[in-house]
Amino acid sequence: MIDVKLILEKPDYVVAALKKKLWDFDPKPIQSLSARRLELLKEVENNKAEQNRLSKSVPQIKKEGGDVQAVFAQVKTLAANNKAKEEELAKIEAEIKALIEVLPNLPDDDLAAGGKEANHPIYQFGAPHAFDFPLKNHVELAESLGLIDYARAAKISGTGTWIYTNLGARLEWALLNYFIETHLADGYEMILPPHILNYQSGYTAGQFPKFQEDVFWLEGSDPRKFILPTAETALVNLHRDEIIPLKELPKKYFAYTPCYRKEAGSYRTEERGMVRGYQFNKVEMVQYTTKEGSDAAFEEMVEKAKRLVEGLGLVYQVDKLAAGDCSHSMARTYDIEIWLPSMGIFKEVSSVSNARDYQARRGMIRYKDENGKTQFCHTLNGSGLATSRVFPALLEQNQQADGSVIVPEVLRKYMGGIEVLKPIKK
Repeated sequence: MIDVKLILEKPDYVVAALKKKLWDFDPKPIQSLSARRLELLKEVENNKAEQNRLSKSVPQIKKEGGDVQAVFAQVKTLAANNKAKEEELAKIEAEIKALIEVLPNLPDDDLAAGGKEANHPIYQFGAPHAFDFPLKNHVELAESLGLIDYARAAKISGTGTWIYTNLGARLEWALLNYFIETHLADGYEMILPPHILNYQSGYTAGQFPKFQEDVFWLEGSDPRKFILPTAETALVNLHRDEIIPLKELPKKYFAYTPCYRKEAGSYRTEERGMVRGYQFNKVEMVQYTTKEGSDAAFEEMVEKAKRLVEGLGLVYQVDKLAAGDCSHSMARTYDIEIWLPSMGIFKEVSSVSNARDYQARRGMIRYKDENGKTQFCHTLNGSGLATSRVFPALLEQNQQADGSVIVPEVLRKYMGGIEVLKPIKK
């Protein structure tokens, strides 16, 4: 969450920054509550000092034959007065927290203001090419090659789902193996987290309280639990309420999980098949860094995501998101977007984001700097990668005139040496 000190010391800066993120923010309620909080703190401290002074005077008053009952009465009154003030103080602090915890992260200064319309492509690998034969979309290809069974998925689950079958399941697993092997080679630690998380995990990640209706909740669970929408939610909570030794930073993790999303899209043409669904597979990267190491970690993770797509030989671009298109918890995001020929558009397969200290403040994730001062970590995350759009792009970009699809070379060792996926004979 945003540091309340920044709101109080630089309210105009915070208002302007949040406006870039299309968020109207009035700092006055927080300023007013914080002023009252300071008043109460001073009053409580003064009362405690007076209580201590009176208590210390009792032996001398007794020695002089004075009335100590009057002193005890004063101490009792001061204690009661302090209890009321401390209760008011706790209420005010809760109100300040409630006002701050719903605010989005401040965008980095170099981001453009506005939403999707202000996004800016900054890099492209390869170029969309024309096909000299009738183009098939990934749904047609997946069905003709016997890779995906949409009909049976709808029967046993419903819309927004699919079943990987035969070589389709092997191709999906090949992609995951390729991603995992690459991350291990780069020195990332592999994690297999639980898929059912508690409320505090969603809060630390910045998804709650504002977006708590966007996840699948387990009915009847006590305390309340939900199914993870991305492995980031679990990974960014690994060191919640901890102080990480400086020598261990940066910490680099990745995890494979299915991801469960409540909204599966509108099933417009551009969201058909596997492009958007309730469940999909993803390998997620997360780093914990110092403030000074934050920017370098971001660039490293962007390059890793790029390298994964390039290794598959697929056309893609990198889009620098405008402030308003960055997610609620993030200060900065680059999307790696892959070309889908049948749709004539680029679709995101990885978002690499820097939350700065926003999540760490919510989860009390800290480290001690070289001077021994406690600092909040910076947390970063990036898809490395999500398969549900890589799979369609791979089929569409590598399709041949005879309906077959070329398997990228990096995946063949995981596919038993299979080089071409051929249409099944009916």
